Amino acid sequence: MAPRVLLVEDDASLGQQVVERLRAAGFEPTWVRDGREALEVSPEPFSLLVLDLMLPGAHGFDVLKKLRSASDVPVLVLSARNDTHDKVRALELGADDYVTKPFWPEELVARVLARLRRPALQRSDLVEAGELAIDLHARRVTVAGEEVALTRVEFDLLAALARRFGSAVSRVWLVEHVLDPDREGTERTLDVHVSRLRKKLGTGGRFLSTVWGVGYRLERPGHP
Repeated sequence: MAPRVLLVEDDASLGQQVVERLRAAGFEPTWVRDGREALEVSPEPFSLLVLDLMLPGAHGFDVLKKLRSASDVPVLVLSARNDTHDKVRALELGADDYVTKPFWPEELVARVLARLRRPALQRSDLVEAGELAIDLHARRVTVAGEEVALTRVEFDLLAALARRFGSAVSRVWLVEHVLDPDREGTERTLDVHVSRLRKKLGTGGRFLSTVWGVGYRLERPGHP
């Protein structure tokens, strides 16, 4: 069965081009043109969502927030805005990628293919990047088979990145969701934790990369 992709885009010309390219690439696209309608669509049947931000009826961020409360289906955000604030906000709300308009439909299809080629491991309790293994359920981390002792914050930080394996996670989101806002809640403190975490992980720390202007990412093997 062809993977199903939900496209939420109000631009008729662009939407038609994307639908045609997705279909030619072997996907089964469903096209929704209104934000209100998108809020009513269940994400369950879809392998991926392509979401425009500026929609009639409801903003794309509202659609993304509702989706993330119900599903972890990958989301590629489309936007004519290229400012860092929108990109960070999209990542905070759980987007996996951010594509700036104008773009070639072929580029979008390539990003869809790349996202769907990523292993389902990111939805598992066990995440592995080279010699680095993270057991989210047991809260256990090993590097080349040797267990690494981490503090609560260090593990929670690594776990947050592991759950978004291969995707950038904003520093703002990590501060708000990982650090204790009463004691540790600053971006500078976050950077200190990341530095210590990299050192403790040794050779496994090479998979913990900085995404300049955004935050951090746990890299897949072959992409550090």
